[in-house]
Amino acid sequence: MAVTTIDAKMLQKMFLAGAKNLENNKEWINELNVFPVPDGDTGTNMTLTILSAAKEVSAIEKPTMAELAKAISGGSLRGARGNSGVILSQLFRGFTREISNYDVIDAPILAAAVSRAVDTAYKAVMKPKEGTILTVAKGAAEKALELSAQTNDLEEIIRKTIEHAEYVLSKTPDMLPVLKQAGVVDSGGQGLVIVLKGAFDAFLGKEIDFEIAPKTAVRTADTDAVQEEADIRFGYCTEFIVMLEKTFTEKDEAAFKAYLESIGDSIVCVADEEIVKIHVHTNDPGLAIQKGLSYGSLTSMKIDNMREEHHEKVIKDAEKQAAAVKEQKSVQPKEPEKEFGFISVSAGEGLSEIFKGLGVEYIIEGGQTMNPSTEDMLEAIAQVNAKTVFILPNNSNIILAATQAATIEEKKNVVVVPTKTVPQGIAAMINFEMNKSLEDNLNDMKAALSNVKTGQVTYAVRDTVIDDKEIKENDIMGIGDKTILAVGKDIAETTIELIDQLVDEESEFISIYYGADVTEEDAEALMSQVEETYPDIEIALEKGAQPIYYYIISVE
Repeated sequence: MAVTTIDAKMLQKMFLAGAKNLENNKEWINELNVFPVPDGDTGTNMTLTILSAAKEVSAIEKPTMAELAKAISGGSLRGARGNSGVILSQLFRGFTREISNYDVIDAPILAAAVSRAVDTAYKAVMKPKEGTILTVAKGAAEKALELSAQTNDLEEIIRKTIEHAEYVLSKTPDMLPVLKQAGVVDSGGQGLVIVLKGAFDAFLGKEIDFEIAPKTAVRTADTDAVQEEADIRFGYCTEFIVMLEKTFTEKDEAAFKAYLESIGDSIVCVADEEIVKIHVHTNDPGLAIQKGLSYGSLTSMKIDNMREEHHEKVIKDAEKQAAAVKEQKSVQPKEPEKEFGFISVSAGEGLSEIFKGLGVEYIIEGGQTMNPSTEDMLEAIAQVNAKTVFILPNNSNIILAATQAATIEEKKNVVVVPTKTVPQGIAAMINFEMNKSLEDNLNDMKAALSNVKTGQVTYAVRDTVIDDKEIKENDIMGIGDKTILAVGKDIAETTIELIDQLVDEESEFISIYYGADVTEEDAEALMSQVEETYPDIEIALEKGAQPIYYYIISVE
């Protein structure tokens, strides 16, 4: 007998199964990244995005379609990381907007929902590129629309839609030559197919572990290194989300934060129109929970006894992070609001210090090795006391998440400067002048980006061929703004070759930022070689301390 409807309980199972299937396959999806770099992260980004929503979805005991829609859309929107994660969140956003007013999903509603999902995702991307997750989603939506006109059997519609999505995925190398040359299909499209397959397994009634693990603290291998109880001022790490049932104003938010500060520390209080996310270290979690209940119902509750469970290293690391956050809050609430403030994404102590020296108030730790989420951006915006907040993503895979945060933020004017590399971010900050208007500064900052060529040196994690360059696992690669420019066995030699490719007759300045895995002695030796090769160009050497990349090169 044909199944013709999907109720809220079934949709909940399907979504969680899709999330689980993606989580189980994330490393395989990471390996599909075209560039064989050690930080390929499409699978990780998509997984973190969907798990952000799955944690909220799994907490709903008796789901309605409207509740699921809110949890899926809101959770994925705030948790979105990387281009693939943001696009996935927009697909969910469009889908849930369509289903939220129904009690069950039938064939016509399903077809309309997947079509709206694709429309929403395409609109979120300024220059949609075919041969990506968008193409796979569009192919699936067109097939679902076609099938819904022929049958009301959802099993047949979903199965054939997934088959067609796989077919479209197999054709992505024909649409993007770089995929064909690397011998892979689009990783984002593959991730979407994995989600759909997991959801279909749940629809068919297959036995699946639906449990979504909560976030847990990182623990060391040394089980004897337990933090002494007396060293911890507040013993309970308390987290929960308030599902708002009444208006939550800026004044309410300030009052809530003040109350939490009166009973603990390590405060996080982030609000949007529908939820408030709370984190506090306190000796009485009940007080925080009781206060939260005055604004609405609670979900995603988690209380850890830090005195019993946390090891000494974990506590010290947490205190270090809390101190770093406190240090970044350079603007005290009593100080007047500034016209302009700055947020930069950075990985590496040296690079972060450079940005701070140029006037950046808040550093979001991350970059290519870990793309910050939309929620990370929103939390950073909340810490900068300025009317207009500039965000420097410094990575092409972070721009969409920053842009999404800018559209969500309502209290401040948020401007995303589309910096794709750290050197571009540095150039943008150098070209900002406080006495100029917003428009003039933005124009100057964007103009500065085109004057910067960036190179990055790292190692290959697999064999491949890109732009006719044969690359073997563990080879050293010099990556330019658009492709791999140099391949070799030696770090210094490959870096010199990369610089040769970047420098032209108009080049006046070369900046070399050496990473965490490079000694100062080796970096100075490299600089000497560059100075000898280019005696008429000014050379600067800085310790970036960035992970993964031996050197980051800027040529202007």
